[in-house]
Amino acid sequence: MRRWNGWGDDSYVKEVSVHGRELINSVIGKTKPLPEASLESVMDKVPNSRLPQHSLIVTDAEVRVRHARGQSFSDWLAMRSGDFGVFPDGVAFPETSAQVRDLLDLAEEKDFIVIPYGGGTSVAGHITPVENSKAILTIDMGRMNRLMDLSEESQIATFGAGTAGPEVESQLRARGYTLGHFPQSFELSTIGGWIASRSSGQQSLRYGRIEQMFAGGRMETLQGTLDIPTIPASSAGPDMREITMGTEGRMGIFTEVKVRVTRLPEEEKFLVYFMPNWETAKEAVREAVQQKIPMSMMRVSNAKEAKAHLHLGTSPKQFNLLEKYLKFRGLDDNKVMLTFGVTGSKAQNKLSLKQIKKLLNSHGGIGGALANMMGSIWSHGRFKFPYLRETMWAEGIAIDTLETSTDWDNVDSLLNQIEDSLENTLREDGEETMVFTHLSHMYGQGSSIYTTYFFRCADTYDETLTRWKKLKFNTCEVIAQGRATISHQHGVGRDHAPYVPAEKGELGMRVINTLLNDFDPDKRLNPGILVEDNQ
Repeated sequence: MRRWNGWGDDSYVKEVSVHGRELINSVIGKTKPLPEASLESVMDKVPNSRLPQHSLIVTDAEVRVRHARGQSFSDWLAMRSGDFGVFPDGVAFPETSAQVRDLLDLAEEKDFIVIPYGGGTSVAGHITPVENSKAILTIDMGRMNRLMDLSEESQIATFGAGTAGPEVESQLRARGYTLGHFPQSFELSTIGGWIASRSSGQQSLRYGRIEQMFAGGRMETLQGTLDIPTIPASSAGPDMREITMGTEGRMGIFTEVKVRVTRLPEEEKFLVYFMPNWETAKEAVREAVQQKIPMSMMRVSNAKEAKAHLHLGTSPKQFNLLEKYLKFRGLDDNKVMLTFGVTGSKAQNKLSLKQIKKLLNSHGGIGGALANMMGSIWSHGRFKFPYLRETMWAEGIAIDTLETSTDWDNVDSLLNQIEDSLENTLREDGEETMVFTHLSHMYGQGSSIYTTYFFRCADTYDETLTRWKKLKFNTCEVIAQGRATISHQHGVGRDHAPYVPAEKGELGMRVINTLLNDFDPDKRLNPGILVEDNQ
């Protein structure tokens, strides 16, 4: 059963070692949890629906509660405190494109707001309703979740847009194929949501980001149905695929998506090397991607993140043995973790591993049998990190993340500014923040930067929200002014909308607003998302 007020399956608990907790407390201090609201108490707050009766619309209180928030930190506080503020007036569960079309026509006729809902995994406020004089309908795409067609000749698969990651892969694997898109939210997020937010998967070095996978499909808009044909490449003006991706429900709702799939690989391996320091690891992965060594993924955890992961994921005995071994091999507290994967035929992987190991060894990397063991641990837990928020919250520890991407010549400067901002923002209030970072997606031009931060819950929910706002928005300003994108993989939503103009510029914002206003002049579709309504 999915948690109504947190992440994922309520039967799963991510265990954290005692010395992992001790490490966190040594940085941020002693903590205490906040009281939590019950589902029943929140349901009692759900007001009467303002929507017209309709066969596709459910106005049940629990359904509306479960669709009222995503997974941004402000959403998390709302769910835990029970102070939701605004609930959708109803939730629809369409099963066909025609039913989505009918719901949009109804929204025009009856003058209500529409919020599309995929997996509910947004960490940027994509699906959060706000106070509005009009009724609000959330459209849950989860019943449009099947493989509709697979052209093996063209390797194009057609899915209902509400198909979640595991359903995408299981239906393709039954036919011998894979999409290969594995964001950390893979368990819950949907293929339509990936396209609407321009998602990136953990193995994008092999399979590409979602923009390389998205081949075409169908979007229902207030102006009619937009069909995007599957053409391998075109020079006939602007690409409608690119125009619709990343619009986060503001132009319309994807109902059917066509994606480029590949045959299942013969073999896949993940390994972890320990590198002497940040600089050697960063240079190694930059050289690897610029030399186009055929990898499926690479990730570099800085010294602070390597230390945190080793504490959180090992027993004290395991940690001590590992530390002794790495010290014996000449590595000290500056060591970092470099995780990488190869995917393909056995022959291809053998050659790729030979190339990457030679490169890492030349930069002082330590691998051997340890590399395979640690890689297996990472592989088996790759989608479980979000559950850590649940474990830590129970002890009064708050967790959030920030991510961006920039050119290689700016990576170190921006990373340091991000960590400095997060570490220093609350010090004037006498609070410490635990911060660590990794590079998770590499390009010849640059890299993503993904930073996690832990801080203490305050005595009240309002004070905790204030702490988060200081951390989040001070650092978003650093990113926006730092020659970088406000989001590499999480999308814009409501939280990041104020910082989009810094990236797009005045003329770029005019183009975006013109596009959105043409498709939705009344701001009926997900208002306030992607672009602030006052722009």
